[in-house]
Amino acid sequence: MEKIRVGVVGAAGYAGEELLRLLLRHDRVEITAITSRKNAGSPVETVFPRFTGSGLTFVEPSAEDLAKKCDVAFLALPHGLAAEYAIPLLKFGVKVIDISADFRLRSTAKYEEYYGVPHPEPELLKEAVYGQPERYREALKGARLVACAGCYPTSIILASAPLLASKLVKPTNIVASSMSGVTGAGRKVDLAYIFPECNESLKAYKVCGHRHLPEIEQELAVAAGVDEIAMNFIPHLVPANRGINSTILFDAAEGCTLEKIEEVYHKAYDNEQFVRVLPAKKCSDTKYVTMTNVCEIGFNYDAHTNKVIVTSVIDNLTKGASGQAIQCMNIMFGFPESTGLL
Repeated sequence: MEKIRVGVVGAAGYAGEELLRLLLRHDRVEITAITSRKNAGSPVETVFPRFTGSGLTFVEPSAEDLAKKCDVAFLALPHGLAAEYAIPLLKFGVKVIDISADFRLRSTAKYEEYYGVPHPEPELLKEAVYGQPERYREALKGARLVACAGCYPTSIILASAPLLASKLVKPTNIVASSMSGVTGAGRKVDLAYIFPECNESLKAYKVCGHRHLPEIEQELAVAAGVDEIAMNFIPHLVPANRGINSTILFDAAEGCTLEKIEEVYHKAYDNEQFVRVLPAKKCSDTKYVTMTNVCEIGFNYDAHTNKVIVTSVIDNLTKGASGQAIQCMNIMFGFPESTGLL
C-alpha cells in the first residue's frame, strides 16, 4: 500500500504533539519531517517521551527541504508565521493544511482589523478551503490549501449551522459562552497559564473582540444565508488540560419546537461519524469527547423566554485542531474519513 509523505511544521507544540499521536497510528501516511527551531537535531522523545521508538528527529523548518520530503504539510504554527511557510510550500507543489488562523477569514479587512497587520497573500484567501468536513467536504476533495477551523469556532459552528440554515432560529442576538482548557493557549511559558494561576480559577477573557469572533460570524452568516451576523462570543479559561464546552443561545423563530430542532439536527448529522446528537433536553459533557474527534451536541427549547439553548463539546486539540486537520487530509487524499481517528 503506497503511503503519502507527511511533514509537521511546528511539531513541538500541543497541536503538533496531537498530530504526531494520531499520524503515528495512521496506516496510510509516513511522517517524513517534523520541525522545531528550538529542538532541531534532537530526537522527538527528548520533548515527548511518549513517542520513544518512533525514530523521529526534529529538524530546522525549511520550505525547500520540506518540499523534497513531503506530499502534504501540516502547519502547527502561530498566526502570522504559518503564512510564511504556506506560500513557498504551495509554490513547490506541496499541499498545505494550516491549523493557524492565517487563511480562515475571507475578508482582508477583517484579518487586518483583528490581527493588526495586512494579510501577506490576499489571493490565497480566495483559494483556501475552510477546514470543516461536515460543511465543506466536496470542496476539500480538490483542495491544495486548507484553513482548518479554530477550536472555539468548531464547537459553535457545528452546533449552530443547521439551526440557522433551517430558519428555526433568528440570525440576531446570538450569544455563545464558551469554556476552554488551558492547552488552548498553546505550549508556552506565560504567567497567566502556569498552574498556580489557573488552578481553582474560572474566568472570562476577551469578552469583546476575541480573534475567533470574525471567523464564527463569517461561517454562521454563510449558514444563515445572510450578508453579516453580529453576535456575542464570551470565552472562559477553565482549570482543565483539554476540552471546550460552548453554550449557545438563540431567539427562536416563529413555529420553532423541540421536535423540529431534533429533526433538523438528525437530518444534518445522522450520517456524520464525528458529530453526536444527544436526546432532547440532555446537555453535552466534555468528558465524553476527550481524546476523540467527536463533537457532541445537546439542545433544549425554553418556551418561557422563547430561547433555543444548545450545548456543544469537543476536545480542543483533536476535533478543534489536529484531529479535524487529519480528517481533512483523509478527504483530500481519498482515504476513509476516519482513518487514524478511531
